[in-house]
Amino acid sequence: MSEKTPIVLAAFGTTSRAMDTYSHIDAAVKAAFPGHPVKWAYTSRMVRAHMKKHSNTNMRNPRLVLDELGKGGHQWAVVQSMHLICGHEFYRLVDEVRDGAVRTSIGLPLLASPEDYEDTAAAILQNGVPVNETAALLIGHGTDHPAWTAYPTLARILEAAGANVHVATIEGTSTMKETIDDVLRSGARSVRLVPLMLVAGVHLQEDIVGDEDSWRYACENAGLTVTFDTQGMGKHPSIIDIFIRHIREALETIPDR
Repeated sequence: MSEKTPIVLAAFGTTSRAMDTYSHIDAAVKAAFPGHPVKWAYTSRMVRAHMKKHSNTNMRNPRLVLDELGKGGHQWAVVQSMHLICGHEFYRLVDEVRDGAVRTSIGLPLLASPEDYEDTAAAILQNGVPVNETAALLIGHGTDHPAWTAYPTLARILEAAGANVHVATIEGTSTMKETIDDVLRSGARSVRLVPLMLVAGVHLQEDIVGDEDSWRYACENAGLTVTFDTQGMGKHPSIIDIFIRHIREALETIPDR
């Protein structure tokens, strides 16, 4: 076909209002790759089922999107992971698209190479790191996959830059108390909570800034003044640029493109 290689953006999905973030990313990808069809797919079965039941929204899985592209005559597609780390969801995505109707070139998650970590740290610092007696606390999902090492690696790079930025996870080995003690030892008297997630959805509302058993609640109980960001990483232009670089790298591996 004369049409350029399709790009499938494969996100975990969310039951919160994420479409504004996804639309923002969609526009940036289309601007970077004019003429390439851009499709969305969602890797979480739970989220797809929830959206179908509660809002009658059909969020298509990656395999279905690729089958449709195959019926349209495409032989190749880039499947760009919109995950932050190479964890369980990423490897499920790779398995799902491996033997589909269309051959695929996989774009890696946000944090996959040394360059990715450096660029992500730079994007976080460019977004405005608190100064004086305020610390920033980045809070990610966490995982029991070996890719959990992404979080302390990013923390170490931010620490090396001299920023009072801490990295924690909702699910992880470090406890909430240990992390908050580290913030207090840094001399901070206030903290800005930043969701280390593509979309700041349910986890922001419940786990990060909720009324009880949340990071905000625990920080305030420790005597810290708390502010928080309401946007996820998917709204940061420099973060989107890393995904765009991964798409470009995936396109370059397709033979006779």
